[in-house]
Amino acid sequence: MRVVIARTMPEFSMDVYADGLVAGLKAVRPDWDIVDLKPRSIDRKSRSLLLRIWKYYERFWHFPHTVKQHAADIFHIIDPAEAHMVYGLRKLSKPTVVTCHDLVNFFYADNLQGSVQLPIVSKKMWLHAINGMAYANHIVAISTATAKDTTEILKIDRSRIAVIPNAVEATFQPLPKHESETLRRQQGITPETCCLLNVGSNHPRKNLSTMLEALHALQQQGIPVMLWKTGADFTDQQKAFIQAQGLATSIQYLGKPDKATLVRIYNAADLLLAPSLHEGFGLTILEAMACGTPVITSNVSAMPEVAGDAGILVDPLDAHAIADAVDRLHKDPVYYQQLVKRGLERVKAFTWEQTAAKVAEVYEYVLEQTDANESATTRLEQPLHGK
Repeated sequence: MRVVIARTMPEFSMDVYADGLVAGLKAVRPDWDIVDLKPRSIDRKSRSLLLRIWKYYERFWHFPHTVKQHAADIFHIIDPAEAHMVYGLRKLSKPTVVTCHDLVNFFYADNLQGSVQLPIVSKKMWLHAINGMAYANHIVAISTATAKDTTEILKIDRSRIAVIPNAVEATFQPLPKHESETLRRQQGITPETCCLLNVGSNHPRKNLSTMLEALHALQQQGIPVMLWKTGADFTDQQKAFIQAQGLATSIQYLGKPDKATLVRIYNAADLLLAPSLHEGFGLTILEAMACGTPVITSNVSAMPEVAGDAGILVDPLDAHAIADAVDRLHKDPVYYQQLVKRGLERVKAFTWEQTAAKVAEVYEYVLEQTDANESATTRLEQPLHGK
């Protein structure tokens, strides 16, 4: 089988998915021909109008045209924001699969604010692309929550959606204890301090404000805590709250570390706090558990699917519930180790080989359906004989 993987412009989370899927497919279907296509890279953060126009040209004309020129059995578009390519592929009767990671922009209209120069144009183009999923042969949703959103919002029949979860790279694993202790000493963290970690963006749905309220509650209870933040820095409003509540000495922003450094940070932290209000999946949960770090996350959206019984699920809007969960793990080493063990066991079910094997089955199913439809059409088109 020849498969074309159509990527998006360089973006961390989408690259993680594409890299993992391609590697997994090559491992589980070594005889298949996997064609990995990428659009030309254009600075997405540039405020230059000329570059913005060039980006639209590349995304909506040049790259889709390039993809259509390839001969393949299956075309897999790995980002729903690029599903506009389905329109052209469908006209050529080329079977397509699209991975839907989330539809968060339908729930949080401000999700794109600050990242686009022409929000009205960007929203219309995004909607045009997202609606292209309705014409794909099959959809891969990375969680049941995302599949539900896809069915309810885009009215795509559930039978056309396969739930296939993301996976965690083998790079995320427990490190020798001395490495974690060294990093903590370098950051001035005492052995008695409960080191909390948050990884990701600062969009409103990430719910950092409630997390900061929980940190303030822990501080008032006299629990020695330090919060490490990686990824996007806090917003100006969040920084104002940090200063007003005297939290500055209990927070360290560690920037945007490379993968190897991030693994060290996961290992050195005592807990991951992931109190998001909405996620298509929640990959940081798996990454933390793979490093032997217990997780406190939300009891809504896709997070319970990922954490299972290996994490503590809380109401993400209840700062005291978050603080109580931290306090329990800080004071109960037996329960803490139980969660470590559960997490390490749970991540074994989330490998890129397993994900790729299920995606490969989707490809095979689509081709079977396509062949069956073509055979039926051929029979119908045959001339009738007799009277």
